[in-house]
Amino acid sequence: MDEVRSARLDPALKAVAAKLFDDVRQATFDGVGVTRASYGDGENRAMAIIEGFAQAEGLACERDAVDNRIIRVPGEPAGSPVLIGSHLDSVPQGGNFDGLAGVVAGLLVLLHYSRRGQVPPRPIHVLALRGEESAWYGKAYMGSLSLTGQLTTVDLDLKQRETGRTMREDMQALGIDTARIEAGERLIDPARVAAYLELHIEQGPTMVARKWAVAPVTGIRGNVRHNRILCKGETGHSGAVPRWLRKDAVLAVAELMTRLDEHWRVLQQMGMDMVMTCGMVSTDPKSHAVSVIPGEVAFSFEVRSQDNDVLERFHKLMMEECERIGRSRGVEFQFDRRLYTAPATMDPAWVARLSRACEAESIDMEPMPSGAGHDAAVFANAGVSCGMVFVRNDRGSHNPHEAMDLQDFFSGVEVLHRAIVAG
Repeated sequence: MDEVRSARLDPALKAVAAKLFDDVRQATFDGVGVTRASYGDGENRAMAIIEGFAQAEGLACERDAVDNRIIRVPGEPAGSPVLIGSHLDSVPQGGNFDGLAGVVAGLLVLLHYSRRGQVPPRPIHVLALRGEESAWYGKAYMGSLSLTGQLTTVDLDLKQRETGRTMREDMQALGIDTARIEAGERLIDPARVAAYLELHIEQGPTMVARKWAVAPVTGIRGNVRHNRILCKGETGHSGAVPRWLRKDAVLAVAELMTRLDEHWRVLQQMGMDMVMTCGMVSTDPKSHAVSVIPGEVAFSFEVRSQDNDVLERFHKLMMEECERIGRSRGVEFQFDRRLYTAPATMDPAWVARLSRACEAESIDMEPMPSGAGHDAAVFANAGVSCGMVFVRNDRGSHNPHEAMDLQDFFSGVEVLHRAIVAG
């Protein structure tokens, strides 16, 4: 009971959080938003700021085998640690709070003890992860997958979108021994982790619409992706080729997307959880023109769901539609490597603890699923008990205009800490 009463954080820590957010933003500002490329300069600068701050506060800061940071209060009690973690990379021209908020939240929990000259009642480690965003190599969760022995040789061959360097080369430049990753070595023992907890901004509009400042997360959607599907038709003169002889790649892709949208509508009416997106669509800029029938279109495909069967069902529907449209329109669909991320369920015991902590803080909320992916999914599927807290964030995410309120954030940290010490 004394631990619960002492769970209240010093309000002065809000100013600490504000300065950390501002320092990282200034160091990684790109003129529009923030850019912290996975295993690149922006992420390196963010890591250095977090590491330097921790050391200046007298906290112990170590680098693990894949260059993530592990921060703790010196002299902590023995036992399996509760990890509080998130990532420090961002999408290009992204928002400042995506990922960073979770790391700063963990630091505030540690400062609650270290600034009082105390140690936590149980081991609490902050985990600042590298490489969560898929925007850079087409693969998400690189830091956490490396730790859990799930990043593959094929993944390491993926090329960075701007530099063309492979993930392997960029990791090795940081001193990471990629041979251990390729061997599938588990660099963290899930059995020796008490729990992994992650505070994160909600990346959609639900909490703003419902006026929830904080909410526990019940689960995380998985996904099936193709970063690049190529529809190959036949280029021709726009005035000289009649409709029945055309092999128009744009119309073929447009028909495909219309058909997929209809399948989505039907499955959703049947009560199935899913979302579908084709976020990149383009003709070849070297050949496109007003008077040219497009002979080639490249596009991406992604389906997300909390149900693995739904993921597989919708991917199969997409492949079947490509085959049917290919026959009817005389085009061919060529697929790159299929990427898969498993759905994850948060530990019901932690969902309940976080819900009780919200109630104790008089926070109106309901537990909710996450449509976006998070490192917590990797740890959960590796056998670690996981819990997540969402903090309200106006104007969405993956854009420069993320607008998390500092008081909402601090309330989320209060909830996280209360759930840890409540037992």
